[in-house]
Amino acid sequence: MKRTNEFEVVPQSDEDEELLRRLLDASAALWNEINYQRRTNFDDPDGDVWEIDEYRGRYGGTLGSSTVQQIERKNREAWRSFFALREKGEANGKPGFWGNQDEGRELRTYIRNTSYSVEWGEHSRLEILVGQDLKEEYGLGYQERLRLEVQGNPNWKEYDKQGRLELYYDDVSETFRAFQPVTIDNSRLAHPLADETAALDIGANNIVACTVSTGEQYLYEGRDLFKRFRETTQRIAELQSKLREGRYSSKQINSLYRRRTRRRDHEMDALARDLIGRLYDEGVSTVYVGDLTDVLETHWSVRTNTKLHNFWAFRRFIKRLSCTGEEYGITVEVRTEAWTSQTCPNCGSTEDTTRHQDTVTCTCGFEGHADLSASETFLRRHQNSSSSDWQTRRKASRQRHETDVARPMARPVCLKWDSHEWLESPRSPRPNEEHTNPQVASVVVRDDEVVS
Repeated sequence: MKRTNEFEVVPQSDEDEELLRRLLDASAALWNEINYQRRTNFDDPDGDVWEIDEYRGRYGGTLGSSTVQQIERKNREAWRSFFALREKGEANGKPGFWGNQDEGRELRTYIRNTSYSVEWGEHSRLEILVGQDLKEEYGLGYQERLRLEVQGNPNWKEYDKQGRLELYYDDVSETFRAFQPVTIDNSRLAHPLADETAALDIGANNIVACTVSTGEQYLYEGRDLFKRFRETTQRIAELQSKLREGRYSSKQINSLYRRRTRRRDHEMDALARDLIGRLYDEGVSTVYVGDLTDVLETHWSVRTNTKLHNFWAFRRFIKRLSCTGEEYGITVEVRTEAWTSQTCPNCGSTEDTTRHQDTVTCTCGFEGHADLSASETFLRRHQNSSSSDWQTRRKASRQRHETDVARPMARPVCLKWDSHEWLESPRSPRPNEEHTNPQVASVVVRDDEVVS
């Protein structure tokens, strides 16, 4: 099974950092030359995209022949992907460039699996091959490689095989980072602790609302994240409006695009790992995720649709969620969630409900958190057990919680992003279902008090 280690790379001296930057910059220059030649051939009716010049003679002394080969191969993969999407009518443009010399290149390279090594321990380190010209210029021996410090705690320090290393400079965090694909034995993966299920409702104000068949609920807040995403988008639009005629981008605009994307991806990757870890502890074996295409077609708010279109990289998130789930033996299934946001969890009506911001109400008397209610309805619809089993589990969950606190369900866990990780917030929404439940009609919960 394939997995990826991600870690920070730290040069041990200013000279090493300069060498590394030159290596990454030369890699970007090589990519741009190859890509320019392929784009030119693509636009030429008689051209062949796959016919390019030999670049090892020009770049081998800086990068090493194996790295030249890997960058050419990576570019070829990008073009193959472009043609595959083009046949499906989904291509959104030819492979792009990694910046330019005047405005700054995107510092990135790819190292063949035999041209680097990683040693894990108290002082972890990465050694990568560089071209002979750079070795001589910076005083490295003929067989010596550039040695870099590794920071971070990768999940897979023991593996059967390593793949091509991706090394790049992250201008958001101003650090060098690496992605190391590895192949691991399936026996190292965890197994579910039980056979519970969970369902996720995906949005923008609240990124994920999750309900578990054990009665637990989790809410990952997204307002602050989307606000920052929107502010960056507005800043990009302002800069684009000031460009001189004929120009479409700039170094600052490209940097803002990268910053916005990487920041969002970091937030979502951390969310996937935090959530899967919590669900594993709850004994979940299957997670149902709502398909956003249904939401975009049926959601009430056009403004929210715009949020979802611009903010969510849905396929990428599902892939990360699925890969993380596999580590714990948890299966992720994408299912339709049409109308769950408009369905009353109490009476099942879709016509008598009203949603206002984060609250959904129904003429039957139900009032609750809209996204959490949607995830509960979604779970009921798709879980393997019958509706009666769900009610039995939920009743048992209520009885367990009532031994400590007089309320029908435990307070949902609300989580907020602090720029590094998802932390539990003291402000967690409490369901108001007790207002309509005849068995607990005499119990009214306000804040942290119980009033009969």
